[in-house]
Amino acid sequence: MSAHSKPAFDNSLFTFFEELKRNNEREWFQANKSRYESQVVNPLLDFIVEIATPLEKISPFYDAIPKKTGGSMFRIYKDVRFSKDKTPYKEHAACHFRHRAGKDAHAPGFYVHLGTDGIVLGGGIWQPPSDILFKIRDRIRQKPNEWESLIKNRTIKKVFGGIDGDQLIRPPKGFDKELAFIEDIKRKSFFVMRKESTEFALEADFTKEVAKTFKASSPLMTFICKSIGVGF
Repeated sequence: MSAHSKPAFDNSLFTFFEELKRNNEREWFQANKSRYESQVVNPLLDFIVEIATPLEKISPFYDAIPKKTGGSMFRIYKDVRFSKDKTPYKEHAACHFRHRAGKDAHAPGFYVHLGTDGIVLGGGIWQPPSDILFKIRDRIRQKPNEWESLIKNRTIKKVFGGIDGDQLIRPPKGFDKELAFIEDIKRKSFFVMRKESTEFALEADFTKEVAKTFKASSPLMTFICKSIGVGF
């Protein structure tokens, strides 16, 4: 690491979100829009540029796109149509480096969340559409040994503590309750996430740590990609 390395983020990002939590309304946000741009958007876009090369080494099928809309960065504006909480803004920053074959946040991808509640990073697939979900579940059914070696993978266990994702109460239609790994087959999402305190994002080697974490999630990402017939 060069002597000139500086952290990708500083405390101003977290200070901004702390204040936004107390003032989650349009008027305050408009008055602080320039702070949002300089303290959140610009550092995040720089980080996306910085992670692009290590990401390509992990897999050439995932893109780091440094754009405010239509790129790897999530918008701050919430979709409140179906939510009880009508506050207009998300109280964290996040980016998603998704598979080229995917169109939205439900595609396989790597994820970074930066909030006052901490840092979350990892990879997987979140609430994919039913046809994609079926293919992942079916591969677990057809290749139980492959799935077993994945959930027993030492790096997956050490870095993430195992595979996560919301589960159905009952086995999905067409899957016998006696199947091996039925608890995993019940999942609606499949991901591995590492959780750290906000200080983690302020370290000079943050981007390097993110790349290492993404690489550690590769066994799961490979399994998902094989299931749905796309490259990794």
